[in-house]
Amino acid sequence: MNHETTFDVRIARKQDEAQGICSLELQALPGQSLPAFSAGSHIDVHLPGGLVRQYSLSNDCAEPDRYVIAVLRESASRGGSAAVHEQLQQGQNLSISAPRNHFALHAQAQRHLLLAGGIGITPILSMARQLAREGADFELHYCARARERMAFADAIEAAPWSERARLHVDQADGQPALDLVALLQPVQPGAHLYVCGPKGFMDAVLETARVAGWPPEQLHYEFFAGEVEHRADDESFEVEVASTGQVVRVMPDQTVVKALQAIGVCVQTSCEQGVCGTCLTRVISGRPDHRDMYLTEDEQAAGDQFLPCCSRAKSARLVLDL
Repeated sequence: MNHETTFDVRIARKQDEAQGICSLELQALPGQSLPAFSAGSHIDVHLPGGLVRQYSLSNDCAEPDRYVIAVLRESASRGGSAAVHEQLQQGQNLSISAPRNHFALHAQAQRHLLLAGGIGITPILSMARQLAREGADFELHYCARARERMAFADAIEAAPWSERARLHVDQADGQPALDLVALLQPVQPGAHLYVCGPKGFMDAVLETARVAGWPPEQLHYEFFAGEVEHRADDESFEVEVASTGQVVRVMPDQTVVKALQAIGVCVQTSCEQGVCGTCLTRVISGRPDHRDMYLTEDEQAAGDQFLPCCSRAKSARLVLDL
């Protein structure tokens, strides 16, 4: 498994960006430098209490001296967003990973259509900044329930490229202000769509695009959070650790990660929701029951890897490369 190395940075600035959203500007410690990143990247942030969470970088990747993240305080927080809002302070040091990118811009695209919902603006904003700097053809649509919930809205409206951006605030009756069907039809040749935000927003965008006939290779997306899915008909199954021959039974209400922990086999995890890919594990034999939002449909169909934090088995046993 890939155990990410970490390094320390300083919180140079912490400020409120919108209702329930704060931003952190992270800078390198004296004598050190930040690894370069590309638009769409995220970092692992190690928080008080041993929590690790992923946050997307929102600033322009041409800025070598800082990372900027924004964090929504989740009402159903598992501790991560609450720790950022309550415990992290300006001037403090913080341990992070180097940036990783599973949501990159498509270099050959003739046009880029960027859609953000709520806090999903963070990677999308980094994309817009890079595309504007490069003189690329792009359009940004940013949707939220209320103006006061829109992080970076003022910065977007003040940007030199603001004519390429549209801010959409839901109507008083809760109806979305953005007409997705009108926006996504007909399919634009050479155009690539990028979407990030709450699952309901992303599902609506991607379903509308697929119905309109957008090819899968022109759809790019990153989920911020998922839910580990438990089904009434889940059954137990066995997992074998290839390196030692150890076998453990995974119960219906248990994840593979938790079952392995019980026999002393630790798999590195981060989100524990099938989103980040930290726990990605090779499957030597058996058929996974994929329940993640990280692997593509083709990768899931191949059946040679899975995410043990959320996925299960369709076969009686999975043999894992651990």
